[in-house]
Amino acid sequence: MSEQILKISHLSKSFGKNEVLKDIDFSVNKGDVTSIIGASGSGKSTLLRCINLLETPSSGEIIYHGKNILESTKGIPEYRSHVGMVFQSFNLFNNMTVLQNCMVGQTKVLKRKKSEAKEIALKYLEKVGMLPYIDAKPRQISGGQKQRVAIARALAMNPEILLFDEPTSALDPEMVGEVLQVMKQLADEGMTMLVVTHEMAFARDVSNHVVYMNDGIICEEGTPDEVFGNPQKQETKDFLARFRNE
Repeated sequence: MSEQILKISHLSKSFGKNEVLKDIDFSVNKGDVTSIIGASGSGKSTLLRCINLLETPSSGEIIYHGKNILESTKGIPEYRSHVGMVFQSFNLFNNMTVLQNCMVGQTKVLKRKKSEAKEIALKYLEKVGMLPYIDAKPRQISGGQKQRVAIARALAMNPEILLFDEPTSALDPEMVGEVLQVMKQLADEGMTMLVVTHEMAFARDVSNHVVYMNDGIICEEGTPDEVFGNPQKQETKDFLARFRNE
C-alpha cells in the first residue's frame, strides 16, 4: 500500500449562494497520477484552487500527511511550498528571462542562494527541453515553450505534489503534444500529479486514477479501465460518449 499524501474530506466551496463544490471526498497516494475530468463549469478548477489554497474552502478538510491544514494558518506556507501549481495561462513574469523565472521562487520562498537556484533551474530547464532559451523573455517563445518553462519552474521548488490546471487548453493544437510528453515523462518517473484536463487520451493512458466531476460533485471515480471502459453512471457515459471516436 503506497503512502497517502493527501486526503480531501467533505470539501465544499460556495461563492455567495452558488455552491460550486459539494461534499468532495478523495485521496492521493504517493506516485498517483490523478486526472480530474468533466464538462466546463463542473468545479474541477475550483477544486484544484482549494487544494492549493488559492481559494479557501467553505467547509471540509484537507489532510496532508495526516494533518488537517485548514485547522491553523501556521502550517499553510510550508504546505504550499510542497504543492506545486502549473496554470492554464502559464503565469510567467514577462519582465524576467526564462532562467530568472525559474530562480525567483527558489531564492524568495525557499531562501536558496542564487548559485544553487541557478543550478537547479538549469537542471529542470534541460529536463523540459528549454535550455537553449534561458535568456529569452516569455514574449519571445511559443505557448508550448512557456508551459514547459512553467513546469520547470514548479519542479525547481521540489514539490511533493504537482497540480496542473488544464495545462494544454490555452495552447495551439500542435503545441499540446510537447507539453503532454513532458507530463508523461514526469508520471513515468513517479511524480505525484493531480491534473485537471480535457485531454482524454492522457487521462486514459497516463493516469492511474480518474475522477469524473459533474455539477460540483464527484460523480464517479476509479482506474482508467473502470471509468473509461465500464462507466457505471449515465452522466459519465454521456460525457465520455463524445470522446469515443477520437
